[in-house]
Amino acid sequence: MTAWRPRIPGVVEVFHAHFTEHAYPMHVHDAWTLLIVDDGAVRYDLDRREHGTPHDTVSLLPPQVPHNGSPATDRGFRKRVLYLDLTQLDESFIGPAVDGPDLADPLLRARVARLHAALAHPGDELEAESRLALIAERLRSHLRPRLAPALTPTPVATNGVRGVAHTLRELLDARLEEGVSLEEAARLLHAHPTHLVRAFTTAFGIAPHQYVTSRRVTRARGLLLAGRPVAEVATETGFYDQSHLTRHFKRHVGTTPGRFAQTTVRSRSHN
Repeated sequence: MTAWRPRIPGVVEVFHAHFTEHAYPMHVHDAWTLLIVDDGAVRYDLDRREHGTPHDTVSLLPPQVPHNGSPATDRGFRKRVLYLDLTQLDESFIGPAVDGPDLADPLLRARVARLHAALAHPGDELEAESRLALIAERLRSHLRPRLAPALTPTPVATNGVRGVAHTLRELLDARLEEGVSLEEAARLLHAHPTHLVRAFTTAFGIAPHQYVTSRRVTRARGLLLAGRPVAEVATETGFYDQSHLTRHFKRHVGTTPGRFAQTTVRSRSHN
C-alpha cells in the first residue's frame, strides 16, 4: 500500500493498494474518487445501487455520496486511486456521476494510468498537470456530453492557436531551468490549461512537457560533453535530481548520462 500527496494542483491524494479480503464500510469523501483496477474487481454500493468495476473501466465516485467497497473475486483487487478536488469537477457533475460512475473508455483509462506513472516521479509535474487537464476534460464530456462544449475552452481561430502556442514555447524556453507549472502558465497567458496543451501540441506536434524534457536532455548532453559531473548537470538543466535526469536521458539517448560521459572521455583520449 502506498499513499502520497503530489505537488499537483487539483490532486488531493494518490493511493495504490492491493487487498485480498478488506471490505470498506459505507463512507464518504470530500474529494472525487477516480479509480482504476489493475487486477481483480471491486463491487460497491453507491447511492443505494450496486456497481462493479468491469475490466478496463474507469470508476468516478462523487464527493459526499456514501459508498462502500469489497473484493468481487477470490483473489481480491489491485487498485490505483486519484482523489481530485472540486477545481477539476465542480458540484454540478455529482448527479451525473451518481447515475453512471463506471466509464468504459480505453483512452481515458490509458490516460489515467499514464498520469499515475508521471505522479510517481518527482520532477514530472508539468507532464502530470498536462495529463490531468486532458483527463478532467474527458470526464466532463462523459458526464455532460451536451454541455461539454460550454465547459471546455471556446475554439479560436488558427492564428490564435499558433499565437498562444508560440507564446507558451517562449515561456517554457525562458523558464527551462526552474520550470513553470501549467497552472502558472495558464494564468500568465490568460488561457485555459487544457487549451494551452492542445494549442501547443497542434502547433508543434509535441506536448509541452515532452518539449521541456527534450530541451533539458539536449542541454544536459552539451554539459556532459564539456566534462561536467552528472549530479551538477541534473541540477543545472532543471531535473529534480540525478535519477530524474537518468530516467529521461536513457529514454531519449539510449544510455545513461554516466555512460554517455564515459564514452565522451574515451573518445577524447583517442584523439
